Amino acid sequence: MKIGELKPGTGSVTLEATISKMDETREIQKYGRTLRVANATLEDDSGSITLVLWNEAIDKVKEGDKIKIENGYVNEWQGKAQLTLGKFGKMEVI
Repeated sequence: MKIGELKPGTGSVTLEATISKMDETREIQKYGRTLRVANATLEDDSGSITLVLWNEAIDKVKEGDKIKIENGYVNEWQGKAQLTLGKFGKMEVI
């Protein structure tokens, strides 16, 4: 799959792309727990999308890494599409 094909509601996303930018990690409170979240900009030759990373996933990647996402899904936040791993997605640096 290519980033340019992704739309909110797309599931079972498998793609390879490069992290061109990592935002600062921030902490949020959810369900009485403190969670870490960071946005990364993911790019391929068809476009870019925000990749939302949670907790341990943040520490696995850095700017410039080429990664493979398996079983991700696209949702919408504040009118923009974003890719997330969810509970069943996988991410690896290649």
